[in-house]
Amino acid sequence: MNPQKNSLANLLAKALSCVALFGIGALAFRVPAAAQSNSAPQKGTIRVQTNLVNVLTSVQDADGHPILDLPKESFQILEEGVPQEITRFEAETSQPLDLALMMDTSLSTTKELKFETETAAHFIHQVVRPTDRLSVFEFSDEVTQLSTFSSDINYLQSAARRMTPGTGTVLYDSLVLGSHALNRLTRDRRRVIVLVTDAGETTSSSKFEDARRAAIASGALLYSIVVRPVPNESGRNTAGEHALITITDSTGGALFYLDTFDQLEGLFERINRELRTQYLLSYYPTPQPPPNVYRHIELRVKGGTPLHYRKEYLSIGYVK
Repeated sequence: MNPQKNSLANLLAKALSCVALFGIGALAFRVPAAAQSNSAPQKGTIRVQTNLVNVLTSVQDADGHPILDLPKESFQILEEGVPQEITRFEAETSQPLDLALMMDTSLSTTKELKFETETAAHFIHQVVRPTDRLSVFEFSDEVTQLSTFSSDINYLQSAARRMTPGTGTVLYDSLVLGSHALNRLTRDRRRVIVLVTDAGETTSSSKFEDARRAAIASGALLYSIVVRPVPNESGRNTAGEHALITITDSTGGALFYLDTFDQLEGLFERINRELRTQYLLSYYPTPQPPPNVYRHIELRVKGGTPLHYRKEYLSIGYVK
């Protein structure tokens, strides 16, 4: 299968067309079988779109070690302060992954590009299992999807090794387009974005709120790895870093800093371990929220501390 290389302009055009029809954070409705037939629904029929909310988390003890044997009763979820009934619970979830690997190839990373590509190839070998799907993206002055979503490790590693340097850094565009790529996939799998960047946002067409809304609406965990070429904050552009802190916390992922690229492999290993030691909790919001609003989640755990979990989600529309 040939790799898909989509220019930023083409991908943004598709994204904007979706926005015009549904809004940037809208999710597809589940249409009952009866509604798919050519016959009109019976008078008085009510079709309600329910919004199953998935929350992924890892839990640590006081010494920072993962706790893997907690029962469902140890967890409590609140939405807007209201306790919710947990309808699905999986410990050490084996639910398959859909993962977008977003690699910054702007000029500031050029001298380390060879190491970056090989480390990404190693991460692909570590994280991808036969039931998982991963796609490789690069971004600089535009976003390029170097592979389709696939579980073929050789194909994905070959895509990672084709990364080339560019000029600007379209950080917000990368989050928007990576999120939309995940949204085109089925929603019965865990979703993850791993973003490696210097966080020097320069030339995006998208704005901060576009990136935040798209990431939250995708339901993906965002793991941001920020490479700091200049450790002193006063010597670099930190707007992108502060944006990533906000977006990452909302999605339930984690943000890491590294000062040299030789730390990247260790961070990839840490992310891989966390993805394999998670709890999955799901609930149907009560009361049902209005469509297309941000809802706030609080997760409480007896006997441990939640490491990361999504703090917000974007409610979907419903039809009567």
